Amino acid sequence: MTSVRAAWPAVAVLLAAVLPVPPGAVPDAAAAHEGAGQREATAAERRVARELAGLRDRPGARRAFFRALPKGGDLHNHLFGAASTEFLIELAGRDALCVDTRTMTAVRPPCGPGTRPAAHARVDADFRRRIVRAWSMQDFPPDRPGHDHFFATFGRFAEVARRGHGRVLAEVADSVARQNQVHLETMVSPVAGEAERVADEVGFDPDLGRLHGRLLAGGRMDRLVALARAEADAGDAQFRSAARCGTARPGPGCGLSVRFISQAYRGSAPERVFTQLVLGMELAERDERFVAVNLVQPEDGERALRDYRLHMSMLDLLHRRYPRAHITLHAGELVPGLVKPRELTFHITEAVRTGRAERIGHGVSVRHEAGRERLLRTMAEREIAVETPLTSNDQILGVRGAEHPFLTYRRHGVPVVLATDDPGVSRTDISREYERAALTYGLGYPELKDLARASLEYAFLPGRSLWRTVTGPHAYTPVRVCRHERPGGHALGPVCARFLRASPRAAVQWRQEVAFAAFERR
Repeated sequence: MTSVRAAWPAVAVLLAAVLPVPPGAVPDAAAAHEGAGQREATAAERRVARELAGLRDRPGARRAFFRALPKGGDLHNHLFGAASTEFLIELAGRDALCVDTRTMTAVRPPCGPGTRPAAHARVDADFRRRIVRAWSMQDFPPDRPGHDHFFATFGRFAEVARRGHGRVLAEVADSVARQNQVHLETMVSPVAGEAERVADEVGFDPDLGRLHGRLLAGGRMDRLVALARAEADAGDAQFRSAARCGTARPGPGCGLSVRFISQAYRGSAPERVFTQLVLGMELAERDERFVAVNLVQPEDGERALRDYRLHMSMLDLLHRRYPRAHITLHAGELVPGLVKPRELTFHITEAVRTGRAERIGHGVSVRHEAGRERLLRTMAEREIAVETPLTSNDQILGVRGAEHPFLTYRRHGVPVVLATDDPGVSRTDISREYERAALTYGLGYPELKDLARASLEYAFLPGRSLWRTVTGPHAYTPVRVCRHERPGGHALGPVCARFLRASPRAAVQWRQEVAFAAFERR
């Protein structure tokens, strides 16, 4: 992958000086940037930086600024955790589901004793508030550990999620597009029930190569892949209908670039984890809609901890057998007290070294890793990006401000991209994540712009990058064939146009540059 380094503009100092500092902000963000390198801001970037600085006492206008800011792609996003809670409640009512009034969990009809129709939430405001609080972090006390409540929400609305992902994707895609993003990589569980059935039938074999052979034998995996592709086809049709794609009034999500990352549940039996990983990698090599695999569920769970190295060994073997399938891993979503101290010392290193991760999700516990400096050098050299959802890290782990390794990664040259994780559950959006990063770490407009560029540079999209690999202060320089083109300024020359048509990656990057040009001209 052709890639570049985000650089540090001097105008960050201006922004840090004039914007209000939230609780937990780094007190001297400019000093924290020392040694990271700088690039010279353009005249247009300096104008926008001054505009942002003028929003010091205007939080509403500042919010509008960050909403309008082009923000690239969201690379760490769980589809059903991304949907707004209100939308999930609406779907539950539409599907005639019930809600257990003790646990506030959605259950199948008919609604018996101790349950109420979810549709009652349309007219009963108190019932609706109770569901929202149970299915999200709404009103959760910020001074209490949110880990258990956060992860418990998914089980409470799981029945809604079983009804097909197309409708949910339409809502999420529209939201992402309205936030001025052009690309989404969202995590899903292809034919989860069928994959579990096959895994249980095959059982576990500690010889992973032999286990892989058994999964492929008799056409088992071919059948799973066919079922998963049919499920994706049905989801696509449901999405296009719900988003009104191809009509006179298409939803904004119809123009979004979307790819799927297949989830494997790390809290499951080893044979199920392995089967889900194999299916995800098969899909990534056979269907362009799927690009990668990931391990999900709490990293601190009993089985997840016990089998952590086993899971990394699975990925090591499968990477060699499916070299075109990408790997991104939740790793280091841990803090002292949540796990035993030794568990903090190797998870990210193992994900990089053995699990072959090309991106790391969260990576919060990096300061506790044995050989931390070596790990950071490796991540910088291999350009292993860290997917950083600041709000979720705060809510789940209580890590914020100077305690978060955001600046540590950037100081060491490790690519960082901002992400949402589960914005529906967290009650956030990508604009708030950018605003939070700017306020907490004193980021200027050019830095925010380069964070957005990085989110597309490290996306799992095929094709060459719009940017040529360079070092020094002018990192984001277009490739030669597009070097003299002006985004949004005139019709593209034929050579650059051909280049963009041939590369999905460069095409979305160019879309973003056009959006930045319009944003800076406004």
